[in-house]
Amino acid sequence: MRPSDLAREHGISTQAVRNYERSGFLPPAERTRSGYRVYTETHAAALRAYLALIPAHGHATAGRIMNALHDGDVDEALVLIDHSHEQLLRDRATLAAVREAVPHLVPPTTTPTEARTVGELAHRLRVTPATLRNWEDAGVLAPARDPRTGYRRYDRDDVRDAELAHLLRRGGYPLARIATVVGQVRAAGGAESLANALDEWQRKLTARALAMLTAAAHLSRYPPAYRIGSGT
Repeated sequence: MRPSDLAREHGISTQAVRNYERSGFLPPAERTRSGYRVYTETHAAALRAYLALIPAHGHATAGRIMNALHDGDVDEALVLIDHSHEQLLRDRATLAAVREAVPHLVPPTTTPTEARTVGELAHRLRVTPATLRNWEDAGVLAPARDPRTGYRRYDRDDVRDAELAHLLRRGGYPLARIATVVGQVRAAGGAESLANALDEWQRKLTARALAMLTAAAHLSRYPPAYRIGSGT
């Protein structure tokens, strides 16, 4: 098979096929006397597996999985796959927790004019005031200041943002990512928009889980020379 034969199946360029081989995502190709690459069904299976791994595990992890397989380290490849499944499970748990909390992010008894001090909000979330200040430094919270005292005042939207941040933090998310999510909710206008975003998040998680199944099927069909699934 020629590079163009592999490329045509997936709608990619022949240079991409060469780049994948150079990066170790495909096994090394044999060469003709004139220096042309000769690919086999093994390379075709490797390319199918690699491209199937990308939507399931991301470009970087997909490449590392293929590198591990071609180095003969099947256990390392499986560990990388396990980590992706673990992260997907954590994302599902976080999504479930946030979805459950959406109706309660701002209690009905809280009026838009009420505001909390840093101490009151910290007590509500069972965190320290220093934690809330840290979240503010990271761009997660943006409380107003009392014009007379200069103290922070957390209004209804700030409480919602803090509760959402608290849930995501418990789910293991870094502050930079939480700041992005909270910023989107703030810009969108609140919990109703968040609920719509959660539906989209759910669809993405489902698509990724199905991609993992497809990738696993391709890996299971990868040639026995790489001992996939044999445990050796």
